[in-house]
Amino acid sequence: LTFDAETIPDRQTQYKCAPPIRERENRDLLWDALGEGVIDMVVSDHSPCTPELKLMEEGDFEKAWGGIASLQFGLPAVWTEAGKRGYGIEDVIRWMSLSPARLAGVSDRKGSIRVGADADLVVWDPEADFTVGEGPIHHRHSVTPYSGKDLKGEVKSTFLRGEKIYEKGEFSPTPLGRTLIR
Repeated sequence: LTFDAETIPDRQTQYKCAPPIRERENRDLLWDALGEGVIDMVVSDHSPCTPELKLMEEGDFEKAWGGIASLQFGLPAVWTEAGKRGYGIEDVIRWMSLSPARLAGVSDRKGSIRVGADADLVVWDPEADFTVGEGPIHHRHSVTPYSGKDLKGEVKSTFLRGEKIYEKGEFSPTPLGRTLIR
C-alpha cells in the first residue's frame, strides 16, 4: 500500500518482501478495493531480519531475506497514504483495528473503544510530519525501506489494557502482551 515497484531503487534489498511489491497500478487497485470494502483490513506480519540476511552490499534480490520491518511505521505509513487518497481516520480505524479484531475472533474485547473492551489505545498526532531515520528506529534491526521516507502521524504513546507500554521512545520494562485466543 505504501510502495510501488517503479520507485524501488536497484539492488535495495530492504524492499524485498513476500509477496513482492507490485506496480503502482496494482497498489492503486488495492486502495480502490479498500475504499469499496472488497478488502476490509490492513495488517502486517512485521518480518524483520538481520542486516546480513538482507544482503544489502550484494544487492541480490534472489538470495536476500524476504521481509520488511514495519511495525513502528504501520499507522503513520497507512495514514500518510490514506490522506493522500481522501480517506479519513474512521477508515484507518476500521482497516487497522475493527476488522483485524473481528477476523481474529477477539472483537468482544479488542479493536474498539467502548465499555467492557480492553483499553488498547494509541495516542498520536495525526498532523505531525517526520522523516524515518531522523529519530530512533525501535526495531531490533534498523533495516527498513521506510528509512528516509516522509510520513505523517507520529505515535506519542501506546496503552495495552490500560497500561502505558510506550511513550516518546521509552518502553515498558516488562512485557505485558498475552496470547490472543478466540
